[in-house]
Amino acid sequence: MGSQNSIRDMFFEESEELLEQLIDGLGLIAAGQADDETVNAVFRSVHSIKGGAGAFGFSALVDFSHRFETVLDAVRSHRLEASAGIVLTLQRSADFLTDLVERARRGDTETPEQADSFLAALDQCLAGASAPDGLVASAFGFAAQPILLDLGEPATEVFEIRFKPFGRLYSNGHNPAMIVASLADLGETTTHLQTEGMGELADFDPAAPCLGWLIELETSAPETKVREVFDFVDGLCDLHISTRLDEAAAPEPHPQVAPASSGATQASSSPPQSVRPTAEPADNTPKSTLRVELDRVDRLINAVGELIINQSMIAQRLQELRLATDADVVTHVEDYRLLARDIQEAVMAIRAQPVKPLFQRMSRIVREAEEATGKKVKLQTSGEGTEVDKTVVERLSDPLTHMVRNSVDHGLEKPEARLAAGKDPIGTITLSAVHRSGMVVITIRDDGAGLNRPKILEIARSKGLVAPDLELADSEIDALLFMPGFSTADRVSNLSGRGVGLDVVKNAVSTLGGRITIATTPGQGTEFIISLPLTLAVLDGMVVSVAGQTLVIPITSILETIVPEESDVHQFGASDQLLFVRGRYVPLVDVAEGLGLSGGLRDPRKCQVVLMETEEHALVALMVDRIHDQRQVVIKGLESNYGTVPGVSAATVLGDGQVALILDPDVLARNVSPAANSGLLRISEGMPHAVSH
Repeated sequence: MGSQNSIRDMFFEESEELLEQLIDGLGLIAAGQADDETVNAVFRSVHSIKGGAGAFGFSALVDFSHRFETVLDAVRSHRLEASAGIVLTLQRSADFLTDLVERARRGDTETPEQADSFLAALDQCLAGASAPDGLVASAFGFAAQPILLDLGEPATEVFEIRFKPFGRLYSNGHNPAMIVASLADLGETTTHLQTEGMGELADFDPAAPCLGWLIELETSAPETKVREVFDFVDGLCDLHISTRLDEAAAPEPHPQVAPASSGATQASSSPPQSVRPTAEPADNTPKSTLRVELDRVDRLINAVGELIINQSMIAQRLQELRLATDADVVTHVEDYRLLARDIQEAVMAIRAQPVKPLFQRMSRIVREAEEATGKKVKLQTSGEGTEVDKTVVERLSDPLTHMVRNSVDHGLEKPEARLAAGKDPIGTITLSAVHRSGMVVITIRDDGAGLNRPKILEIARSKGLVAPDLELADSEIDALLFMPGFSTADRVSNLSGRGVGLDVVKNAVSTLGGRITIATTPGQGTEFIISLPLTLAVLDGMVVSVAGQTLVIPITSILETIVPEESDVHQFGASDQLLFVRGRYVPLVDVAEGLGLSGGLRDPRKCQVVLMETEEHALVALMVDRIHDQRQVVIKGLESNYGTVPGVSAATVLGDGQVALILDPDVLARNVSPAANSGLLRISEGMPHAVSH
């Protein structure tokens, strides 16, 4: 059972790669950049999924893949023109094939209700047109071009196939019956079992295959299609394929394949270049990749983290001994530090993966959003090879889906509105990824009308999210989009209007330790920029002291550190304080009070201040007792062993063995009272040198 599950898991892993190739190829076909090899690769992807699914008895997956590859075969043989409607049908079929693979992974073997619609769309393609209205093409606004099929009456041919499995064919989970059934799909078959070579019963080894088959196949399919049936068992069997036309010139049958049983037609083998190996070959092919369970990689990362902590502890002890800098032990520990850092970076690279699969998934989201909105959209991507931690990629899927849907639904105009504005009626959504300053920056850009800030502010006031008399800067108006319950949709639809979406995006990005910002130009479009750490295992932080405790502040949000002057601190109300920084007033947050480490308000003039940019507040100033240094720390989660601590995101172990908590600045910033946060403009107007916040 364990071996079967292992082979099954391997099938799904390979299917993910095949689906990625399928989507890539169909994208090239849609863009008019495909050649014959691209079409062949698309066909092979679907055919390989079908073969593997047949081995595990996933009938719904096999049936749909068979119909899908039939249409692809017509395209690659140039019997069917790849018009816009046909390509769209193929892309939507690829989406449905992805769903079927995922259902099979979950153990759901029932055929979904949508299968009939997709099968009908594929049949319509074969009948000489794109999918009928209401199925696929019309929902996306494409007019399918007439397709003229020159199918004719293809000539039939008789193939004689000698097939004898090796032991590894069975151990890999393949079933000869499925292979014979696939041949029967191509035409009329006559099958003869060959039992020669079994030997005496006393010498019989149940683990050693001794059965073979002679199969006569009458079909109009070419030989390449016959051989594709055996793609999944290449090298796992003794295989000879010949035609009746080859019979006169063909060499004698291979001695390991016994003659056909009585009544069967004697057939010769194929020419030498078509003959498979005569004995089970050793699998000496070098492997370019190694599949490893993610849990094992996580354990390795944890071990490397402990190694880094151990190195820091040793370095701390040596520093306390005040040894000479040229001492051998100091040199060795420095070498140890460099080696540990190299090991850490190499292990982190194991978990890194390109964002390409995530971007590919968005092409389906765009098609579905097109169907729901009636808009015409094309998706452009760049930087698909940018690598980021696997966990970050997985958790980013839902936020990115929300962002892309939002861009199509709210960002892009209707085709007629775009034409009236002198734009291409087909809108463009651009996804890009790039490494920048130790972060990965993902940008979602549309070429729509841009944000209507007066409308956004009006809606926020009508919903009571903003005080009626409060004036906001452009960046603060943009931030309203991320407030819970906010929506600019006039009516509820499948995509929007319920006030759920961008606030979920902001929370998900914040959980990953990232930030999201907005840039917009009226009439030209909007950009949403997501900045994320490359990994969730290590963190660059600033070590500080607060009320006798050593804490770490993530450095990604820190703008600068300040020693406040007495004239820069201003009291607001009974308990709030503001710091005047270069023409603007910033709320002061006492970290000790926020964590419950002190009993009252402290004097900021006796503290040091860390100026930060947070999600909920444009700027906030954190008061700490002392700033020590900046260093990279290994993140240790608290939730599994302790629980959630407000204002604390995780913990780490410093070089002296001390446990330090890693702060969550966004949670601490919530200690700013609404009066202090919303009244900054009115205060600044009554103070000298003030600029509105």
